[in-house]
Amino acid sequence: MPPAATPSVPLVLVCGDDEFAVKQRARQIFQDWSAEIGGMDHEIIDASVTNSGEALKSLAKLQEALQTLPFFGTGKAVWLQNCNFLGEERAAGAAAVTESLAEFAQALKTFEWKSVRLLISAGKVDKRKVFYKAVDKLGAVESFAGLSADDRDWEDRAELMARQAVRSRHKEISDEAVAELVANVGPNARLLDNEVEKLALFVGDRSEIELADVSTICTRNKSARAFALADALGDRDLPRLLRTLDGELWEMKLDSQKSEIGLLYGIIGKVRAMILVRELAREGWIKPDADYTRFKAQLEKIPISEMPEDKRFNPLGINSYVLFKALPQARRFTPAELVAAMDLLLQCNRRLISSSLDGALILQQTLIQIAGVPGRRAGASAS
Repeated sequence: MPPAATPSVPLVLVCGDDEFAVKQRARQIFQDWSAEIGGMDHEIIDASVTNSGEALKSLAKLQEALQTLPFFGTGKAVWLQNCNFLGEERAAGAAAVTESLAEFAQALKTFEWKSVRLLISAGKVDKRKVFYKAVDKLGAVESFAGLSADDRDWEDRAELMARQAVRSRHKEISDEAVAELVANVGPNARLLDNEVEKLALFVGDRSEIELADVSTICTRNKSARAFALADALGDRDLPRLLRTLDGELWEMKLDSQKSEIGLLYGIIGKVRAMILVRELAREGWIKPDADYTRFKAQLEKIPISEMPEDKRFNPLGINSYVLFKALPQARRFTPAELVAAMDLLLQCNRRLISSSLDGALILQQTLIQIAGVPGRRAGASAS
């Protein structure tokens, strides 16, 4: 997608939950305006405030900047940056701020713009308020929604962002590599751009970023690091599984937010994904030999009406790349073994909650039972 054109109107509001995208876009507009107008009279006013008094001071500075004519008469761009009193923040709720914004909105209706331009960048804004309605009517509003794991299409949007970031650095990236990158980073636009920058530097003069590059250099968020344990289980690689478990248990000593239950839930998610993707293959909706691009295209063709409403049992609610990786892993287990694995994990959950035994030992016993020698019965619980 090509860069957005610079707005032709003199009044622009750039806002939204995606702080990274808002800052990038606002900076682009301000730079374009400054270059077009020329001169040295452009102003940036910081509008990140902690109370109503600071908000009123920012508005006063803004009005003064708009009324101050350019020294050389060429023109002037003013940027009210990082404004955080246009939404539902505490400062925005103050009566004095609400009144001042309403007065400013009224002044904008009669303002003689001539060679003056105003850019406002903000986080979430309240579209019901007078100020937003005035800007929307008099100028242009560009809104950037943040990535959220609750959004069904967040992966597609994140992959698009990643590809744009890669191409802006004159590189290309394979489908599997960009999927692995998004799975590692999660719904975080700023971190995604940082990781692309690292990849571009890592590959040097090479034009294409491959899956191995992502695996080697990219940071994994907490969820992605938990996938390492689940992937070792899926690969039925018992030595790697136990080594990874030891590493996770060691990190638990340093991170109070980690627990055996958290590790267990990650493993449950992997086994569930293997069961669901195996069922998709059995129904003929996906082909086992497809590459990631074709696999994703096959998922998109599955009728939503054929899927259960409960997200826990709906494979289309799982990250497509996670499903893709689970498909070959599912073939390392028989259907009966996968069902027995879920039963073992249920027993493990109960024992972690109610038993006085060491949680690490309970987890280790369960994983050995699930990932042990293929064909061995994985039914009875460890004592």
